[in-house]
Amino acid sequence: MAAVTSPESSQQARVYFQTPPGSTDEAETPVRKQGRVTVKYDRKELRKRLNLEEWIIDQLTDLYDCEEEAIPELEIDVDELLDMENDVDRAARVKELLVDCYKPTEEFVAELLDKIRGMQKLSTPQKK
Repeated sequence: MAAVTSPESSQQARVYFQTPPGSTDEAETPVRKQGRVTVKYDRKELRKRLNLEEWIIDQLTDLYDCEEEAIPELEIDVDELLDMENDVDRAARVKELLVDCYKPTEEFVAELLDKIRGMQKLSTPQKK
C-alpha cells in the first residue's frame, strides 16, 4: 500500500510503500544494487547546441509567422548537416526542409551554416 504525505507537511508530495501484513518473506524480493552513471559530457558543446536549437526555433517562428507550436513538422538535424561534405549540400538540405516556407530563407540558411561551422557532432559520449 502507498501512503501519501499531506502537502502541508512538506513542499513535495512523498510516497511511502508499506508491506502488507503477513508478507514478510524477503526471499521473494531480490535486492538490487544501485548503479552509477559515470559518463562525461562536453558541457560547452552541449550549451552551444542548445543555443543553436533555440535560435533555430526563433528563426522558424519568424519565417513561418506563427507560434512555436504551430511550426510545420520539420526537423533540422544538425548532426546530419555536419556529416555532409560541404556547405552547398548543407544549404540544399535545409532549403529542401523549408520548401513550404513562403518567406525568403536564404538569410536563415546562411546564418545557420555560419553557426554550425566548427561545431562538433554530438555522439554518444564514451565512458572514461
